[in-house]
Formats: sequence, structure tokens, C-alpha cells
Amino acid sequence: MSSITDPGKQQFRLSMLIYDTRYRSGTIQVIAMIGFMLLAAWLISNTAQNLAALGKPIDFGFFSEPASYDINQRLLDYTSRDSHLRAALVGLLNTLVVAVLGCITATILGVIIGVLRLSHNWLIARLMTIYVEMFRNVPVLLWIVFIMAILIETLPAPRAFKGVETGALVLTNRGFYIPEALFSRSLGDIHLLGESSLRFDVSLDFIAIIVVLVASLYASHVIKTRADRIQAATGDRPTTWYLRLGVVVVPMVLLLVALGFHLGMPELKGFNFKGGTHLRNSLIALWLALSLYTAAFIAEIVRAGIMAISHGQTEAAAALGLRPNRIMSLVVLPQALRVIIPPLISNYLNLTKNSSLAIAVGYMDITGTLGGITMNQTGRELECILLLMLVYLTISLSISAVMNWYNESVKLKER
Repeated sequence: MSSITDPGKQQFRLSMLIYDTRYRSGTIQVIAMIGFMLLAAWLISNTAQNLAALGKPIDFGFFSEPASYDINQRLLDYTSRDSHLRAALVGLLNTLVVAVLGCITATILGVIIGVLRLSHNWLIARLMTIYVEMFRNVPVLLWIVFIMAILIETLPAPRAFKGVETGALVLTNRGFYIPEALFSRSLGDIHLLGESSLRFDVSLDFIAIIVVLVASLYASHVIKTRADRIQAATGDRPTTWYLRLGVVVVPMVLLLVALGFHLGMPELKGFNFKGGTHLRNSLIALWLALSLYTAAFIAEIVRAGIMAISHGQTEAAAALGLRPNRIMSLVVLPQALRVIIPPLISNYLNLTKNSSLAIAVGYMDITGTLGGITMNQTGRELECILLLMLVYLTISLSISAVMNWYNESVKLKER
């Protein structure tokens, strides 16, 4: 009787890296990576040598020099005597403000317009179609300049409000003035990083509000989880809306009262308004233009996502007695999100990168500071452009990471 024995394990040989299909793909990738790294090293070395020959070696020491220019819209304390590094930091925060406000506004408008485009009302559907075609087929730069011109030419000058009772919101051709949050019993500020260029103050009042808000939302989530558990066990869901509303609103109101919260209203003094928060026309024009322009694309994404859901889903929900608005919010949109989110990421990235057009209306973002005045004053084109590219790359990758995480959280999970 013969027996079959397993063949002995084949000894590894260097030739197997090329001729063995188990190792060949890895070998090719390693060789390609080495070649790419050598090419990148040669380009960097060659660029550094050429710059040194021109008397302009790569040097980031210019960041410590005085910027010598003003920034009209800013979140941090800044003067023209501050360094270029602080000017770049102020510009970066201005970019983030526009990007965050634009993404939020464009998403809200895009969802509403996308849903209304599918309305059975002929007039509403056609009006939304006109909006989408009008905004997405005109360059966003033209919309930015157009809205800026409207704000400057149509709104009254501050002197027109002399002797007139103004409300909480004042619209002028110099910008919008809104109430400012003030605290008569403030907890003070924390001064971070001393007197360096990256110094900034953190309000303890703001930290306290965030802590209370997070704790309240967590308590509301706990109440909801308990209600879900009871419903799963008994079939009856307890009424919890007043408890969830109370744990969010009551602690926040108590904290604001303890801090002496009040609003500082803008008042006309001399030739301009004082007090309140001043939102300049450049910020408003950029924010509105980017939001309205991007909302047109998001509306088409939302419409396509809704149409991708089987009509049988809405018929089944209607058969259960759900109203049309509840069908849209509870049945259609949650499923459409899986189709909507991937292209939505691209539109968020485009909005963030399009914010670099802010220089057209004088809004000083990171492109206007680091990639504009700082670069022209110092003559450090390579350093400024490389850092500018790194900033936008970091912001874009961060947006992609957050949205991809959210996309994973809403995916269907098999049990």
C-alpha cells in the first residue's frame, strides 16, 4: 500500500521575488516606491541648490518679522506690529470660519432645494430648477463680486441711521452689526502660549458653556437610550421629550444667569456704529456666494439620492399611515444619505478651496495673508506656497476623514 506524503516546504530564493507570483507584485511596488523617493529627493535637492545659488536659500525666519499690514476681519487680537506668523494664523482662522459657515448653510439650503425640486407643485419645482441652473452655470467668482456690489450699492450708510431707532440687526454698506454676547460676571480668560506669535486667549465662559452643553446632550442621549430599551422590551415607548428638553435647556439657562449673560447692542456713535459684532461686507459676500453656489450642486446630489430610493418604500410608508413629510424625514432621507454623502464630501472640499477667492473682495483669509501680502513683502515664494498648499491639504484631509467616519456610521450593518 503506497502512501502520499506532502512535499517539503520550498526554500526561499532571491529569484522568487521576480518569477514567483506570490512576491512579484510586492517587489514591483517596492521598486516603484524607491524610484519615486529618489526622484522626489533629486527634485528637492536640485531646487535647494538653485535657490542657494540665487542667494535665496530655504529659510522660514521671515515668520518672526513684523507683518506691517492690517487685517480688518479677525478673531484674534492682531496689530500691524505682530509677526507674519500671527498674520498667517489670523488668516487661517478666517478661512476656517468661511468654510464652516459655508458648509453648514449650503447643506441646509441644498437639502431644502433638492427636496422641493421633487415637489408635485409645478411652480415650486420649476423655481428650484431655475435656481439650480442659474447658480451652478455661473462662475462662483462672479457671484462673489456681484453680491459684494449689491451689499455696497443698495444698503444705507451708517449716517442714514442717525436719529433712527435701530434693532438688534443693523444692515449697512459697511457690513452687518449684530448683538455681542457679554457676561457681567465673567470667569475671565486663559492666556495660552504667553507672548509668542501663536498666543491666544480662551474664554472660561465659553469653556463652561461647552462643558454644560456636552453634559446636557449626553444626559438627553441616556434618556433616549432608556426609552428605546423600554420600547424594545414592552412595545410601549414612554414620553420623554419634556425630560430631554429640560436637561438641555434648564442647565444652560441657569449657567447663563449665573454668568450674567446679556447682549451688547450696536449703537451709532459719530460716523459709525460701536459695540456689537461687526461682520464686514467682504465676509458676508463670500459666505453667501459660496453657500448659494454650492447649495445648487448639493441640491442635485440630494435629488439624485432621493430618486435612488425605491418608490415601494414610500408606498409602504404611506400604507402605514405616515404623512408625506414624515415619510421623507423617517424613511427616504436616512436611506438616501448613503448615496448622498460620498459626492457631498467633494462639494465641501470645493467650497473650502473656493474660499481662496476671498482676495477678490478684500477678505483676508490664509491666501490673502500668507499667499498674498506676506509673500510679496518677504519674497519667499517657495516657502509661502508650500505652506499654503500644506494648509489646504490638511483642511481637506480633515474634512474627508470626518465625513468618511460619518459615512461609515450610517451604512447598513448586517446582523
